[in-house]
Amino acid sequence: MESLSTRRHFWRQCEPATTIGLVMVAALVLGCSPSGLPSQLSGRRVAFTTPLTYAGRLAGLLELRGATPLHLPTVVVDTTARNLAALRPYLGAGALDSFSALAFTSRNGITAFSLGLADADGTQSLSDSGELFTIAALGKDAELLQEEGFLSKICRNPSRIRVLVPEIASPAGLVESLGAGSGRRILCPVPSVVDLEEPPVVPDFLRELWARGWVPERVPAYETRWTGPLCTEGLVVLDTALDAMVFTSSAEVEGLMKGLEALGWDWGKVRRRWPKMLVCAHGPVTAKGVESFGVRVDVMISKLATRAFSISLVRLAARQLIHGLLNTDPTDRLG
Repeated sequence: MESLSTRRHFWRQCEPATTIGLVMVAALVLGCSPSGLPSQLSGRRVAFTTPLTYAGRLAGLLELRGATPLHLPTVVVDTTARNLAALRPYLGAGALDSFSALAFTSRNGITAFSLGLADADGTQSLSDSGELFTIAALGKDAELLQEEGFLSKICRNPSRIRVLVPEIASPAGLVESLGAGSGRRILCPVPSVVDLEEPPVVPDFLRELWARGWVPERVPAYETRWTGPLCTEGLVVLDTALDAMVFTSSAEVEGLMKGLEALGWDWGKVRRRWPKMLVCAHGPVTAKGVESFGVRVDVMISKLATRAFSISLVRLAARQLIHGLLNTDPTDRLG
């Protein structure tokens, strides 16, 4: 059994950063918040491949925790004239009367639909009278439904619309919350994918709706496309430490791989350059997609908009630090 003097000697030999890491892990193990510490991710550089839609929020979160963000957008999300033309048939007077629900799987779909409504010149696509109409959205995306009169632009009668936000913010959770379709129609504004393989998320979502008795109608409300061959240039020229990389969709990973290939790199070279870099994925669906490209996920984050992201990074980094001090192999995988 080690003596008190031995333990005191250990703490005296620890570097300040090591001590902070151990304090963080102690706080987390005890269920305490380490928020009192000055900067949980101070000095850490974190790359992320998210499109501009989410970039500001994620960069702000990272900076708040003391990290240096490195934005490497590998995909572009945009609503084009072609998308607005595809939406137009569903925005005319009474165009949604034959549907029972409208399901959004991303904030981009809500934004695109809102742009379409703005072009509709006040035409109500849902009549004032009729059966209850469900509009579903995931997590914080649902906040957009309350902005700029979105719901009132669809129908003047607020009592006819039910907003559904599933407890589990995923397409599968949305299907579960909708319940049995019983042959009813549901409109699904989803992306068209350009220069990339379509991730399985949307096809799986539509398949699950069919399985629950819904009749989904897919409309390409916005476009997801590869940023181009120079999208990873900021990564390739980086000559400093990179502590983590964050993916919010599997399309971003494919875009990254294409960008690396265009510049004569591959994922193996990235790992060799930064062997201690943590790979983070937003949600289980993205994590599964990321790993389908042969990229091992170290941290699966359920909520990017909360402290959970930085806490997850701190927890894993501190655990790896502990294992390193004890000369053991870190096998932690956070869920």
